Parts: sequence; structure tokens; C-alpha cells
Amino acid sequence: MLGKIVASLIIIVVLLLARKALNKLIVKSDLARSNAYFWHKLVGYSVTVLMALAVGGIWLYGVSNLATFFGLLVAGLIVALQEPVVNLAGWLFILARHPIALGDRIEIDGIRGDVIDIGPLFFSIMEIGQWVDADQSTGRIIHIPNKLVFSNPIANYTQQFPYIWDEMPVIITFESNWEKAKGILEQLIDEMAPTFTEREERYLRELATRYYIRLDKLTPIVYTSVSDSGVMLTIRYLTQVQRRRNMEREIWEAVLHAFAREDDIDFAYNTQRVFYNPREGKPGAGGPKPRGER
Repeated sequence: MLGKIVASLIIIVVLLLARKALNKLIVKSDLARSNAYFWHKLVGYSVTVLMALAVGGIWLYGVSNLATFFGLLVAGLIVALQEPVVNLAGWLFILARHPIALGDRIEIDGIRGDVIDIGPLFFSIMEIGQWVDADQSTGRIIHIPNKLVFSNPIANYTQQFPYIWDEMPVIITFESNWEKAKGILEQLIDEMAPTFTEREERYLRELATRYYIRLDKLTPIVYTSVSDSGVMLTIRYLTQVQRRRNMEREIWEAVLHAFAREDDIDFAYNTQRVFYNPREGKPGAGGPKPRGER
């Protein structure tokens, strides 16, 4: 018994030191981030498997009917460790079906962020939103059990296509020249919206047939509607997920500069005014009659 304990400790210490040395070598090798992550994970999983096989071989050496033993061991572990087993099944599902991948921006169980790690028991994301406006990082890393992929919907912002539709409402007063304002917005968004190569558009069409996605125009558009305080011109455009806030900032700055040069366009905001119909209304609706008429 003492010999088995000493041998097990030696094996564990040697393998842990080997893992530490290999990880340092990976860091010093100046690999790309994705390659370094892959090798780091491979070393960790390999050392764990070797450790289990080596230590298990020492303690199980000479045991008869290993199949029965392993069967009982596995059954006992499934009952005693139900949550980890379900998480492990979720990990295998992620590896096989790829509902999420490293770098994807996702939302699950009300939590949004970028996937930065996928492990056997949980995956980790860098959180966005919460008390931070728009889609900026909060700096918190959240570890989510893999079992949630079986029971919770997953919203993937970047899978297959790293663009999303975004909208930005611009409200001007009723007295403004809304047709002119709409033309200015259309020109601005046409210049600032991303352009797609023929290859990207062909890939989108293939994606639509694979997932039964209805794809209409990919070009931006400005919709016209009316709100309580004025004419609403809603800009709808495609933007990269990680550039959503910067894109909105660039568009707003361009709009502010463009409208500042126009003397017949004003932004609308919540105000209170009195409309005196006999003086301001249309003649046919009870307003003042044209001069010369009684």
C-alpha cells in the first residue's frame, strides 16, 4: 500500500511539472493566440488522461474481472456525480454540434458575452452589457455550466456571419424638411455601411439555403414614420457585432455635422406648444382664410 501511494505521488508530481514546463514553452514560442490556446488545452487534457491511466494502473494492477469493476465504478460515479456527468455530456455536444465556438458573441440564460474558453464542465465568457452601455465589456469573466446548452436557448451573434442588423432612430420636427433630411441620411449610411464582396454574398446565399433563412437586401435603408414629437427617420444597417457601438457613434457624429449645416432641419425633442387653429390651421380645416376671402 505504501509503495502504491509513493508511486502515485511521484507520477502526479512528475506530470504536473511536465505540464508546467510545456505551458511555459508554449508561452515563449510566440504562437498565434488561437494556436497557443489549442496547445495549452491539448497539454492539459493529455496530462490528465496520462495521470488517470498511470495512477489507475498502479492501483488496479492484479484486480480480477476489470470489466465488472469498471462497470460498477462508472455506474456509481454517474449516480454520485450527476451534475458533472451532465456537464461533460454538454461539452461533448458542444464539440460535436458547435452551437458555440471560441470568439463567438452569445447570449444564454440572460447573460451576454464573448466565449473565451470551453472546458469539460463549463465554458467561460467575457461579459458585456449590464451596467455598461451598448455592447462593451464589463471586465467580468462568467463561468457557465455546459448543461445549460440542453435546457436554454442560445443566441449566437457571430456564428457563420459576423454581422447583425442595427437600427438608429432620428427624430426631426414636423416643420422640418423631412424629405431633404431623409436624403441626407440615405447618402450618409450608403457611404458608411460595410460593403460585401461577391464571395461574401455567395456565402450568405448558401447559408440561407442551409438554415432556411430569408435574405432580402443587404444594403442599408431609411424608414419613415411619425412619432409624438416629430417625423421619425429610422436608419437600418448591417454592422459587425464588435463594432456596433463605434458604428453608431460614427453615424451620429456624421448626422450632427450634416444637420448643423441645414437651416430647414431641426431635431425634435419633448416640448410643449399651443396650436391655435384659427391662425395656424389649414383653411379647409377651420384655419384662416386666404386674403381677399370672407
